[in-house]
Amino acid sequence: MANRMSRGISMFSKVPESLRPWLISKFLGRTIKLVGTTRTRIEKLTERDSVIIVKNLKRNQNHIGSVHACGMVLAAETATGLIVGMNVPDAAVPVIKSMHVDFVKRSSGNITAKAHLTDEQMNSIRTIEKGEITVPCTVTDDAGNEPIKVEMIWAWTPKRR
Repeated sequence: MANRMSRGISMFSKVPESLRPWLISKFLGRTIKLVGTTRTRIEKLTERDSVIIVKNLKRNQNHIGSVHACGMVLAAETATGLIVGMNVPDAAVPVIKSMHVDFVKRSSGNITAKAHLTDEQMNSIRTIEKGEITVPCTVTDDAGNEPIKVEMIWAWTPKRR
């Protein structure tokens, strides 16, 4: 069952694979303003998986030269939210319900967030009118470390008329 978002993203399947992440990032960056401002890169986006990169650009840095805490959380929130958005019916709206973040290590370089939905989670989002799920997400830096541990709980509810 394709929704409006997944149909929009599928338009880019005809574009050469090397250009796809850039085009999808630009497309979503115009809709989700903070994603555009931080130049967040949507490396992969399907109904099941997403890979999001927040680069260690000057605009995204904290006072010690690494990606700001909010930039790391943005990567996780974007990775999890986009795959929920790819599955939620057009008659519903996804909203972040809760996020728990533990900062465990100083980051080095760019931040990559990877999120994944199971078949069961995808089915729940598509068939239950109103609900919530915890979306698994791993956030790593260029050194392969996990500077933050996250728990993202997303909900979906019917759109208001």
